[in-house]
Amino acid sequence: MRVMVLGGTGFIGRNVAAALRARGHSVVIGTRHPRRALARLPAGLRDCDLRETHLEFLTTCYAWKPLLAGVGVVVNAVGILRERGRETYDRVHNMAPAALAAACERMHLRLIHVSALGLRKQALSGFIRSKILAERAIAAGGADYSIVRPSLLDGEGGFGAEWIRRVARWPVHFIPDEALGRMAPMDVRNLGEAIAVLCEMRNRPDWREVELGGSARRTMAEHLASMRALHDDRPALRVGIPRFLARITAHVCDLAHFSPFSFGHLELLRRDNAPRVNLLPLLLGRAPTPVGREPRELRPAYAFTAMPTGHQTPVPPSPQ
Repeated sequence: MRVMVLGGTGFIGRNVAAALRARGHSVVIGTRHPRRALARLPAGLRDCDLRETHLEFLTTCYAWKPLLAGVGVVVNAVGILRERGRETYDRVHNMAPAALAAACERMHLRLIHVSALGLRKQALSGFIRSKILAERAIAAGGADYSIVRPSLLDGEGGFGAEWIRRVARWPVHFIPDEALGRMAPMDVRNLGEAIAVLCEMRNRPDWREVELGGSARRTMAEHLASMRALHDDRPALRVGIPRFLARITAHVCDLAHFSPFSFGHLELLRRDNAPRVNLLPLLLGRAPTPVGREPRELRPAYAFTAMPTGHQTPVPPSPQ
């Protein structure tokens, strides 16, 4: 099977492409910068067919036709954190995927569209609203599709994932007060493998909406603590950030294009971001790879042990 992975040099796309190759499929990678692709792709993917793809210009089904020549399945793993020039949320997240779905319907191709969990139509973020509109357009068409909604991703080479790993090591964790939603952090390699399996399914209406996540459910504060526990048993000091200050900070980060923290992500953190029914174990055929480690409870320096005399005597704990 020949599969085109849009955004194939990105965090999700690279792992999808690698999983497809591991299952014996031919991979075509859609990327904005084919000349830079070799530097971003692992050695095992550098012989893939590369096709220059700019979603901001692919807003009609006819524009997609030459790019999709010779493929049987398309995986759309393209997403932008912030808008730049013509790369707007509406064009990249909504108009282009809607046109892609129409093209897949005309060409009888299977479409796997990577979206996100926790999307709400009441959201104020253009990032979130554009993804909702894309899902609606795809579902309204006649293509053979699956919409994949993963929870928070961890893994090597991810912009947001690397930031979380770095921040987790800090002795102080700054947590927005309204970040109370629970997530199901998952390994991006598991996502890549799950999508590769979905590519092999055809005409399965029961797999139209696929929600994926890891086994543990944690708030952002708990996730940072679990990532820190991989390197340091000492807990970090948690400092709450008031709602107004967190929102100001998110907007400043959006304007400055600094860090993965954005207003859209702040909105997602306010509510649960975990699958209602987690289909990841079913697609993998096993339990998901654990992400992070539960922090160990700190033991007191001395434990009180009952002695034969009936008195409570402080006795140092035995070494373990």
